[in-house]
Amino acid sequence: MKSVYSPRHHGQSGQYELVSGAIVPAFEKPERAEFIRARLAEVALGPVLPPETHSLDIARKVHDAAYLSFLETAYDQWLARGNTGPALPFIWPRPGLRSDVPPADIEGLLGHYSFDGGAPFVAGTWDAVKSSHDVALTGAALLARDRAAFALCRPPGHHAGRAFAGGYCFINNAAVAAQALRDAGHARVAVLDVDYHHGNGTQEIFYDQRDVLVVNIHADPRHEFPYFLGHADERGAGDGVGANLNLPLPLGTEWPAWHAALDSACTAVADFGPTALVISLGTDTFIGDPISQFRLTSAHFPQIGARIAALGLPTLFVMEGGYAVAEIGVNAVGVLEGFDAAI
Repeated sequence: MKSVYSPRHHGQSGQYELVSGAIVPAFEKPERAEFIRARLAEVALGPVLPPETHSLDIARKVHDAAYLSFLETAYDQWLARGNTGPALPFIWPRPGLRSDVPPADIEGLLGHYSFDGGAPFVAGTWDAVKSSHDVALTGAALLARDRAAFALCRPPGHHAGRAFAGGYCFINNAAVAAQALRDAGHARVAVLDVDYHHGNGTQEIFYDQRDVLVVNIHADPRHEFPYFLGHADERGAGDGVGANLNLPLPLGTEWPAWHAALDSACTAVADFGPTALVISLGTDTFIGDPISQFRLTSAHFPQIGARIAALGLPTLFVMEGGYAVAEIGVNAVGVLEGFDAAI
């Protein structure tokens, strides 16, 4: 299996996040990608390719153009205001407040274009975000001739919506890849998100579309981030009714129940009849993850890959979460190894 990786992800480093009432060093850190890259080499999974440079044309189909412009200029605006250090929002619009008029000031814009304090900007953020976007699109293009590919995206993307950042995510790499596959001629594409946290951004982007199925297996949002999306009764809207499936699971879920949910998810994908599949690959379902509460072990991740392979679809794996850094390489690459061994 070919993988795609860019060292430019290091631009997103030294950042802080607001979590549990404190501003702390971000759990999403450059070492995550480097451990995965080292494991790819260790097991000789296949060549690791640099990304091709892509325009934002496809990204503009899943994200608001003004939002993308904000991402590109946010840190410069932060510095121009006289601020220093990482840029974080501190105020957000709520129902009853005006959200139809974007603020002119960067501190207001940070809240306007985000839903939490977990997507900080530093000097290298935009370059890292753009390179992650390029990694995803390069991986999607590989499916024209390869059965599967791995986009080692960092920063991740599945919490980013049409016009908001959050949860370490800025551009929704999986959504951009799915749109690219649609543009390449796939009439139906499925996105299967196996991250511990619900892919709220991916759901929001495709919620009223019938040509992209979005399936999430995740922690119950009544008890876990992102809290305000991911319930089982969210089935899509308009033309997209029936093209969204959420499989929330209780905190402490172990492998038998999680695997049963994966079977249900894969059945839904097969029933939808896509000709390409995007996997939002999070490994924060691991028992040792510091910010998650599922109980999968490293031995389970190859089994995830094997079950996905049984769908028989061209498959792009897009890296999302996973914060047990020492184990992330074994777990993420374990999924890919299990997939390769099953085809």
